[in-house]
Amino acid sequence: MRKGDGVAIFGIDTFCRDTIDKELVAGCLKSAAGDTTYLYWLLEAWGTAVSLAMLALVVALAFGVLMGILRTTPHRGLVLLGDAWTEVFRNIPLIVQLFLWYFVVPAIVPPLKALPGFVLAFIGLGLFTSARISEQIKAGILSLPRGQRYAGLAMGFTLPQTYRYVLLPMAFRIVIPPLTSESMNIVKNSSVAFAVSVPELTMFARQAGEETSQPILMFFAATLLYFVSAFVINRILKFIEVRVRVPGMIGGK
Repeated sequence: MRKGDGVAIFGIDTFCRDTIDKELVAGCLKSAAGDTTYLYWLLEAWGTAVSLAMLALVVALAFGVLMGILRTTPHRGLVLLGDAWTEVFRNIPLIVQLFLWYFVVPAIVPPLKALPGFVLAFIGLGLFTSARISEQIKAGILSLPRGQRYAGLAMGFTLPQTYRYVLLPMAFRIVIPPLTSESMNIVKNSSVAFAVSVPELTMFARQAGEETSQPILMFFAATLLYFVSAFVINRILKFIEVRVRVPGMIGGK
């Protein structure tokens, strides 16, 4: 690849240079010697960031939905448990929670030392986000007419069955818009994982910017990929919201 091929504009040809010798590489991914380019590194970091966010979202939904349900039950002890969970994880800064999971928790529970930072990061990010989802699920359930719960119990459903078949299906339709925002936020919050040595987009931008002396270009590329990731999630959940909307309910037509 020659410098006049068009990739040299604004230093974009930097992405086609290998990370060892800084030589231009045909194809912009790997050299004949197997050295990776900055473009390959960028895509790899993007994959790490998206994987981290999606796994954290699974953890957040699992615990957030559970705690949201507990906070709306008639059992005082379960309500207190859900409230305590939500307040603890909501009121401690995310980066502090990641440091706790990375440095403190493995010291207390030695087997966790074997876990890579990536795993500890998505657990910490997921639990932090679960507190916010708990609030949204609670609000969605409490926004439903009280008669729906009574109707489910009157039909012979147990309380767990009433939640599963009556309350949660309607509550989820109501809370899709805030869940969309939370899903986008979890992608953006994954950038904090660089503080615990997870090689995601922000870490790529910092290290590649220092190596190439082009921090603006590297941070612009990382920013663009964060935007693309969040935008795609927004469009997917918007599509789902329209498809499952119930006429007459909140947000329905």
